[in-house]
Amino acid sequence: MRRIDAIGISLGVFALGGAVYTGLNLAGLDNLSAGVWSQVVLVLVLVGWTATYLTRVVGKNMTYDQQLRDYEDAVLQKRLDEMSPEEVAALQAEVAQERREKGEVISDEL
Repeated sequence: MRRIDAIGISLGVFALGGAVYTGLNLAGLDNLSAGVWSQVVLVLVLVGWTATYLTRVVGKNMTYDQQLRDYEDAVLQKRLDEMSPEEVAALQAEVAQERREKGEVISDEL
């Protein structure tokens, strides 16, 4: 997330709090009750956002994790492209042997 994104989200949360407060005030609640309920709404929104963030962290679905996976895939693909056909065949045989030892189903993935 860029710095400008964080600033925009912060301003959006601030504006949401003001809009909820104003809406509750216009709905007939006094200033104190409107303030309390707008804080409740903001806390619930922030707890919800934090829950989605933690879900992405635990599931390793963050931007950094995706970039790392893409980089590793690109490096492995480059190494595979640089291999001779004989080396690729030997690697495929080695992988097939390891899968047979583990009891996995073998398919032509390479």
